[in-house]
Amino acid sequence: MANSWQGNVGPGQSWQGYPGPMPGYGPPAVVAYASLTRRFFAYLLDIVFIFGFTCLLWLAIAFIGVITFGLGWTLFAILPASGILYAAITLGGEKQSTLGMRMLGLRGVQAETGGPVDWITAGVHALLFYVAVSTFLLWLVDIGIGLLRQDRRTGHDLIVGLAIVEAR
Repeated sequence: MANSWQGNVGPGQSWQGYPGPMPGYGPPAVVAYASLTRRFFAYLLDIVFIFGFTCLLWLAIAFIGVITFGLGWTLFAILPASGILYAAITLGGEKQSTLGMRMLGLRGVQAETGGPVDWITAGVHALLFYVAVSTFLLWLVDIGIGLLRQDRRTGHDLIVGLAIVEAR
């Protein structure tokens, strides 16, 4: 009866409900966070891939516009968001990294769980990055946060709960 306020603690459990070390599970995995330098060079590579993706998107929209007698040309309005679409498709995809990140051995994970990133989170992450880059002061604050933190997570990483780590 003395333990009833703690949730009826059973044998082998602490009062917080943590059962202690479980058989079959090893120590937690060591996470190697990506350096800002590798992330920068991955983004430089991604600029080339975003340009190619934008060109393909432009051709597809032009073709759709011809088929629909000009109605499809309204899709040209999504071209400025091609970088966000690229990040949502690649970072939120199966490999959890953009093409530039793959070339440099990086991938994105959820910071709290280490699980995969969904495409909406990846798109919002890219949107926040482009907002920060478009205003110099926000970009400096964003990079400054990354320089001051030991895990090198920038401001837009912290907002969406994402971490860029080395792919192992």
